Amino acid sequence: MKTGVFGGTFDPIHNGHLAIAEEVRSQVDLQEIWFMPAGQPWLKAERPISPAAQRVQMVELAIAGKPYFKLSLVEVTRPGPSYTIDTILELRKQLKKAELYFILGWDSLLSLPLWKDALRLITLCRLVAIPRPGIDLPDLTVLEQSIPGITQKVIMLEKPNLDISATEIREKAAAGKPIGKLVPKSVADYIKKNKLYR
Repeated sequence: MKTGVFGGTFDPIHNGHLAIAEEVRSQVDLQEIWFMPAGQPWLKAERPISPAAQRVQMVELAIAGKPYFKLSLVEVTRPGPSYTIDTILELRKQLKKAELYFILGWDSLLSLPLWKDALRLITLCRLVAIPRPGIDLPDLTVLEQSIPGITQKVIMLEKPNLDISATEIREKAAAGKPIGKLVPKSVADYIKKNKLYR
């Protein structure tokens, strides 16, 4: 079973996330993708994020009707900061025979040397790196110097290159502007009903 792991704050989940998941599923031939809302993302400790329960509900709404998209609560139910290595180790226990593919942006790939146990991480899963607006294609030979072996463990994709930002969506929602073209209708309705980002 080729299984994608797609982590994120998902505050909120938006059409860009869903397009990325569909593209990765198609290009890498994955059977399923697990969406993994972050608990306490250590890289975003400086800004407040919506309660986990609300972010989980938005992911549930966004992936409804797509049986190959699944929701994992591994990170939101674990106390303390969310580190990818801990998540992958936990998934390894749960999905014993799965071949794991961790989806991340080119920007995150560039910062990988700063991650906890990055060297061990690439022994446990493959990485699927997707473009991010304004980020140049990472030079894997440079990354290889700090994470030996990474060149063989990364699948570099060149699309989709989408410029949809959760920050922009939160700002629009706060200003009462329409966000229906940026998020699934069910998510837009949820944000409006619960007065999120106001």
